Amino acid sequence: MNWFIENISTAVGKKLIMAVTGMGFVGFILVHLVGNLSFYFGKEAFLAYVETLHKLDPLILVIELVLLALAVIHVTTGTVLFIQNWRARSTRYAVTKSAGGRTIGSRTMPYTGFFILLYVILHLLQFHFIDRTQMTPYDAAVNTFASVWYTLTYIAAVILVGLHIRHGFWSLFQTLGLNHEKYMPVIQTVGILFAIAAAVGFAFVPIYIRAVT
Repeated sequence: MNWFIENISTAVGKKLIMAVTGMGFVGFILVHLVGNLSFYFGKEAFLAYVETLHKLDPLILVIELVLLALAVIHVTTGTVLFIQNWRARSTRYAVTKSAGGRTIGSRTMPYTGFFILLYVILHLLQFHFIDRTQMTPYDAAVNTFASVWYTLTYIAAVILVGLHIRHGFWSLFQTLGLNHEKYMPVIQTVGILFAIAAAVGFAFVPIYIRAVT
């Protein structure tokens, strides 16, 4: 136990925690994206998907609790790393030049993560914590995306998710020591494609809903 605590107390240990919890969110995003694609098949198809989830309520509750725990760990660890890195900088520059290999995604990870967290809270309030005796999840989506501002906010949020994934996907493989030069380019390419697919796939849902309703 002491060995575990000592290791997670180090910067490397915290990065490992970020990688493992990040993998959990990558899996969730993939499953959530596939589920959202049912919107394109109409109201009945989406409600059938929702009904299937309801039949798995005990399992879904466990998954939600796991995701909540992962979120708390991921956000807390990321915040601690950000503060430690900020304090470690002995000199602050008025102009920050991009270091070799650094990308927009890597430089903005703490900030995109913060805004994604805020949006997830808003998203849950709009779609998860609704009175299902008054409206269906499909109706909630139609009503919510009737707002241009919310639609634009949603699209901006999923773009940030894509940017976050773009760096986080290959970074987690690197942190786990799976960054062999032979297949790292493939992992980076898969990460880019997945980030684009997630951003575009989620962003077109409100556009489609507004177009057909």
